Amino acid sequence: MKRLHLIEIEDQDWCPRPVRDAATDYLQCFIVATRAYAAMIPVLATVLQRTGSRHVLDLCSGAAGPWLWLQPALAKKGVSVSVCLTDKYPNLPGFERASRLTNQIISFHPQPVDPTQVPGNLLGFRTMFSAFHHFQPEQACAVLADAVRNRQGIAIFEATQRHPLALLFTLLAPLGVLVATPFIRPFRWSRLLWTYLLPLVPLVTLFDGLVSCLRTYSVQDLRKLAAKLGTKDYHWEVGIAKSKMTPMPITYLLGVPIEKAG
Repeated sequence: MKRLHLIEIEDQDWCPRPVRDAATDYLQCFIVATRAYAAMIPVLATVLQRTGSRHVLDLCSGAAGPWLWLQPALAKKGVSVSVCLTDKYPNLPGFERASRLTNQIISFHPQPVDPTQVPGNLLGFRTMFSAFHHFQPEQACAVLADAVRNRQGIAIFEATQRHPLALLFTLLAPLGVLVATPFIRPFRWSRLLWTYLLPLVPLVTLFDGLVSCLRTYSVQDLRKLAAKLGTKDYHWEVGIAKSKMTPMPITYLLGVPIEKAG
């Protein structure tokens, strides 16, 4: 299935913030509830140990992504890291809740952050979950190139696939939104409004979910992107890992400076 870079509504400046925040809140709730990235714990723990990284800079964090359960899971593996959440459209209530629940082990940057030009004062091993597909190839290369330019390790993880089964699975997203919304925290009346009275959140989640599958880079695509940056100074690793919690495998791309590759 050919990659199609269609628009996602959440990416657009005109998308109402309450709708975008409610959609990212649901995605964060889904990722935590299903442990969608559980298969990546050994992979991420190994690369963090190899590089000696103790601080993670998470890009395109949405409402905090998997970090509320992932940070403690890594700690159980002997890898204790602090995490700073960032996003182009920061979901501040979601960020604040994650920081509060973890006693600031998870912190956040309140200003918008462009992953292709990360501010120099934001340091740490870079991660990105369920977001790399938002970038066209030139932009995706720029995300990786910025990490290379600043000598920071980077790990990209995607739970979506360009596969008919992934598209069929995504059709269940509106039902998931309708069922989960009353239990999502922090509670917001606006989330109920945009989910039940004016059901934009289920529709946006469905549309963007389908587009995300069609946008997702395959293993071959990721290898081509990494090849454009060369292997002289960086070690690149591309692969897939299967999780018992989700029907589709996780695709990943790791990039580490040669001197830290171990």
